[in-house]
Amino acid sequence: MSNNQAAVAAQAGTGYKNRWAQLFIGIICMAFVANLQYGWTLFVTPMDNAHHWGKAAIQLAFSIFIVTETWLVPIEGYLVDKFGPRPVVAGGAICAGLGWIIYSFASTLPMLYAGAVVSGIGAGCVYGTCVGNALKWFPDRRGLAAGLTAAGFGAGAAVTVIPIANMIQTSGYEKTLLTFGIIQGVAIFVLSMLLVKPVAPKAAVAKAGTATKVDYTTKQMLKMPVFWVLYMMFVLVASGGLMATAQLGPIATDYGLASLPVTLFGVTLPLLTMTLSIDNVANGITRPLCGFISDKIGRENTMFIVFIGEGLSLLGLMTWGHNMYAFMVFAALIFLFWGEIFSIFPATCADIFGSKFAAGNSGTLYTAKGTAALLVPLASVFAVNGNWSRVFVAAACITIFAGLSAKLILGPMRKRLLAKEAGMQQQAEKEQRVAA
Repeated sequence: MSNNQAAVAAQAGTGYKNRWAQLFIGIICMAFVANLQYGWTLFVTPMDNAHHWGKAAIQLAFSIFIVTETWLVPIEGYLVDKFGPRPVVAGGAICAGLGWIIYSFASTLPMLYAGAVVSGIGAGCVYGTCVGNALKWFPDRRGLAAGLTAAGFGAGAAVTVIPIANMIQTSGYEKTLLTFGIIQGVAIFVLSMLLVKPVAPKAAVAKAGTATKVDYTTKQMLKMPVFWVLYMMFVLVASGGLMATAQLGPIATDYGLASLPVTLFGVTLPLLTMTLSIDNVANGITRPLCGFISDKIGRENTMFIVFIGEGLSLLGLMTWGHNMYAFMVFAALIFLFWGEIFSIFPATCADIFGSKFAAGNSGTLYTAKGTAALLVPLASVFAVNGNWSRVFVAAACITIFAGLSAKLILGPMRKRLLAKEAGMQQQAEKEQRVAA
C-alpha cells in the first residue's frame, strides 16, 4: 500500500460511515429501486388483460416515468447538495413505494399515469443521490465508484425478476405491485437513515492535471461550452445505443432468429431470451469495468475506444447479424460498449466541474438520457419495411462521431480549462504574496 493509499484508508471513517460502506449502501438502494424501470415490462400484459386499456396506452405510463425520473434529477441533485443525501433518499423511498401501490389500485389510466409520476420522482431521488454521493466520496476513483453504483441499478432487477414473475402468476399483478411496492419503499427508507453527507478523505484526490480544483455551481456550469459538448456527446451515444438496443426484439423477429433454440452452458432458451440475458450481464459488467479503466487511462481515451467500438459493433450486427451466433456476439458487444455511459459521463462531469455540487451537476447532465429517449422513435421511421440497415448506419455514425469528439474536441477543451484555472490560481497566489 502506497503512502497516499494508507492516508486515505486512515481518514476513511469507521463502521457505516466509512466511504466504502456508504458506497455499498448506495448500491443496495439502487438495486431496490431498479424494478421501477426494469420490472415494469412484467406487468404490461396482465394489466392489459385485466382492464383492456391497450398496450400503447399502458406503455405511455412508462414514458411518463422515464421523463419524470430523468428531468427532475437536477432539482433532486440540488436538494442533495444543499441538505445532504438522507432526506432526499428517504423522500424517494416513500415515492418509490407509493408509486407501485398506486399502480396496484389503478382502475383508470389517469390513476396509472399518476403512479408513474410518483414512481419517477422516487427513482430520480434515489438514482441522482447515490451517483452524486459516489462521485463525492471517491474523487480518486470516480469512474469505478460511479460504475459500481450504476451497476446496482440493473443488479436489483436481475435478482427480483423471477420472484416478481412467479407472484404475478400465483397472486395476480395487483397484489404483486402492492407487496413489492411496500418492500422496496421500506427497504430504501431504512437504508436512507444510514446515509451521511459525503466528506472525502483529504488524501483522496484525483490524479494531478486530470480534474479541476474549482467547484462550479450548476448555474456556472450551464454557461460553459465544455458542458454542452459533454451533453451533446451523451445524447449522441445514448440515442445511438437506444435506437439499436430498444429494437433488438423486432430486429431478431425480422431476421427470423427470435424463436430459434440456443443451448449455452447446458441451458436451452429461445435466441432472443438468451441474447437479452447475456446483454444484461454485459451491460452490468461494463459500468464498473470501464469506470475503473477510465480512472487509469483517462476519460477521453476510454470514450474514444468504447464509443468507436460500439459503432463498429453496430455495423457488425448489420453485416453478419443474420447468423444466430453472430447476432448474439455483436448484440452483447453493443451493450458492453454502450452501458458504460452511466459511469463515465458522471465521472467526467465531476472531473470538470468539481465535487461540491456533483449531485446537481451530474443530475443536470443525466437529463441527456431523456433527450436521447425522445430520438429513439426515429428508429421506427428509419426501419420502414424492415430496413434495419439505416438504423444501424445512423446509430454507428453518431456513436463513432462521439468517440472522435472525445479526443478532438472534449480533451483539448478540458486541457485549456485546467490551464486557465492553474493560471488564475498562480496569479491569486502571487497577489497574496505581494499583499503580504
